[in-house]
Amino acid sequence: MQAIIFYLIYPLIYLIASLPFKALYVVSDFFYYLLVLSGYRKKIIIRNLTNSFPLKNEAEINALYKSYYRYLCDLVFETLKTLKMTEKEAKERCAFHSTDWLERLHKEHKSILIVMGHYGNWEWAGPSFSLHTTYQLIVVYLPLTNPYFEKMMKSMRTKFGTKIIPASNALRDMVANRKHVTATAFIADQSAWADTAYWTTFLNQDTAVFTGPEKLSKKFDYPVVYMSVNRIRRGYYEITPELLFEFPQKTEEGEITLAFTQRLEKEIMRDPVTWLWSHRRWKHSRNKTI
Repeated sequence: MQAIIFYLIYPLIYLIASLPFKALYVVSDFFYYLLVLSGYRKKIIIRNLTNSFPLKNEAEINALYKSYYRYLCDLVFETLKTLKMTEKEAKERCAFHSTDWLERLHKEHKSILIVMGHYGNWEWAGPSFSLHTTYQLIVVYLPLTNPYFEKMMKSMRTKFGTKIIPASNALRDMVANRKHVTATAFIADQSAWADTAYWTTFLNQDTAVFTGPEKLSKKFDYPVVYMSVNRIRRGYYEITPELLFEFPQKTEEGEITLAFTQRLEKEIMRDPVTWLWSHRRWKHSRNKTI
């Protein structure tokens, strides 16, 4: 059944990926209206926005919710476009702001650990980093349950030199690559288990934060880099690396996790639309799991 579903849908995906960008966004606009009619995860999105921005009125929340729907459509179709995207398009559509300190760390043969959120087009951030830096990028991810779509997404995510590893193999892979200069990236704003999380206030809510990146950065003493992914305009982004901690083993417990959370929150407050509001980010509490 999984194979049948894939081979029925794949021709449509290939067709969408083959469209020029102008046509791609016309299709995205059409699907935006379908998404509004469907009410996809509307209650979750409205609740997340309302709790995150308690000073905004109902009209402002509804405006954000609709703007998010429009962006979500763009994000989905931009991700599918990766299937046929050229190296030139990847560089033009997702500019990378290199820094002296990043080049210095690579010359010193220092691997780094990247933390980022589901903000902006994180799928395009990987190719941009791989095409503009001398680091071997390794992205930690959660595999899809359908093996056929998983194979397709793996091909899309690695076409410009990026490597990907399942989250369950992250520690093993980092140990195996310890003698190589790598940049291991975590999208670290997913929901975390209440009993193992670092708890803090994030977007005006009690939030459990995933501590894996902090523990691994300290274990290997890899500098921690925050990757900012900002949308300049429709279909165009800029990637800016920011050095959070060059010597993570010298930090206090929770310091790295808190710094990442506060940095991501700052971006979301600046432009809320491009964060993944349909994710059930706050499904855990300190005392119970919902």
